[in-house]
This record gives sequence, C-alpha cells and structure tokens, in this order.
Amino acid sequence: MRATDIQPIGNELAIKWEDGGEDFIALEKLRRSCPCAGCAGETDILGNVYKNPAKPFSSVAFKLARLDGVGGYGIQPVWADGHNTGIFSFEYLLKVAREG
Repeated sequence: MRATDIQPIGNELAIKWEDGGEDFIALEKLRRSCPCAGCAGETDILGNVYKNPAKPFSSVAFKLARLDGVGGYGIQPVWADGHNTGIFSFEYLLKVAREG
C-alpha cells in the first residue's frame, strides 16, 4: 500500500494511506525500528547477523530534522543527531505502525 501524505506532527509521524486509512507512529518507535544495517543488522550467507554495538540514544535522537522521499516507495528520515541511513518502505512503515 502506498502513502499519500506523511507529516511529522509533534512527537508522531502521521501517515495517510491510499485506501483512506491513517496511522500515527511515535517518533521514538520509528527511530527504534530503523531498518538500516547498523541498527537492524545485516545477515550473511550463513545466517549470522552483524550490527553496530548498542549505544544509548542522545537527547536529540528522536527529533526529526527532515524527511526525504525515496523514489515512489518510501521515506528516509534524517534525525537531529545526524543518523540518516534508514530507508523505510511504505510496506515496512505500515508494519511498524500496526504492530503492538
């Protein structure tokens, strides 16, 4: 499903979907769900997962500096602490929004 409008509102990301539905994702949840290799890890051919060591988030880690579109399939948040390598497909955004 495609998003037709995505806007940060306060401490949440508001998403309107092409079917008319809407979801809101807390920015902290969005950041903690970052799918980049450094955050989520990378799996080699043997199934081993490699990722950066866990580190505490700074006070600005959950503040959105900018939101860039990626093609017609997703977004790339730029966080106030400089992190910008996570690309969230619309499919993944929907999953993050709807998981408990």
